[in-house]
This record gives sequence, structure tokens and C-alpha cells, in this order.
Amino acid sequence: MMQINNAGSNAYSYKPLVEASDEDLVEVVSTNTLGLMICCREAIKMMLNQPRGGHIFNIDGAGSDGRPTPRFAAYGATKRSVVHLTKSLQAELRMQDVKKVIVHNLSPGMVTTDLLMSGANTKQAKFFINVLAEPAEVVAEYLVPNIRSIPINGSAKPTYIRFLTGLKAYSQIFSRFAFGARRNRYVVED
Repeated sequence: MMQINNAGSNAYSYKPLVEASDEDLVEVVSTNTLGLMICCREAIKMMLNQPRGGHIFNIDGAGSDGRPTPRFAAYGATKRSVVHLTKSLQAELRMQDVKKVIVHNLSPGMVTTDLLMSGANTKQAKFFINVLAEPAEVVAEYLVPNIRSIPINGSAKPTYIRFLTGLKAYSQIFSRFAFGARRNRYVVED
């Protein structure tokens, strides 16, 4: 069995935390953190009762690496919690000597979803979306074979699969500054 957890909401709100409503904050935390915890808990319960166990893949997002996420701080904080939760579950399963259930992280990078594009209203956001974002199909072409290869290989080691690595991001930013690459790909920049 394999489960991919991709809970992500910022309540379609890109503004400072002090301007966020209670309802928006509850939605973000309930979806991104509590929703992920419940999905992991239930998947682990099911997988423990299966002879072959399974793999859980938790998708992180902006902020998961500890970098700041101005204008969507709550989202970034919850995505940082994805990494912590995954590591904690890995440690819990090791402590219980459970080898047939493995929890992994997936990092798709910036994907041109409605959620991301709804925040393309500042010069900085437009720049990074054009330079770093990719359509879901492009990201999936990379992630899916990597995900599928883990159970096939019989790997019992947790993995962290990243589409947009630091090296790739810096290379794309460099290409933009040096050669003007990736300008106006998805949104018109000022």
C-alpha cells in the first residue's frame, strides 16, 4: 500500500499574519497540520495490519526548509511541521521496531496551482513564479517514477525526494540574471 498526503491551504490569503482572520488561520492549520496527522495515523494503522506494510509520502511546501514565508507565514509554519511530523513518525516506527511501514517526504517545489498563482501580485512573487515554478505535469514526470521505484526496490529507508533542489533553483535564478531566461513564463512582470 502507498499513500500520498498532499494537504495544502493558505486560505487563498497572501497578507501579513497580523491581518489574517481567525477563520483563515484555523483553515490553514486544520488542513495542513491536523489533516496530515489524521491521514498519517489512519494510514499507519491500516499498514500495520497488512503483511507487506506500506509507504506514506508527505508533501511539504514553502517554509518546510525553515526559510521565511512573508505574506503567508501560517502556511510556511504548517509546512515546516510536515518535515517535523515525518521525522517524528520515522523515529516512532523505529522505536517500535516497525520495518514494514516507512514514512517519506516529497518536495515538489513551486507548482503552478491556483493556490500559488493567486499570490502572483507582487514584483517578487512574479519573479519567483516565472523563474522557479513548473506545471504539475512537469513535476509529476519527475516525482512519480521516483515514488514508484521505492516500493519496487524494497527500500526500507525513509527518503526525501526533491524536485526543486537548491542547486536547480540557484541555477535557474542565475540563468535569469545572466541571460534573461524564464521571463514572463506564467505572469507578466513589471
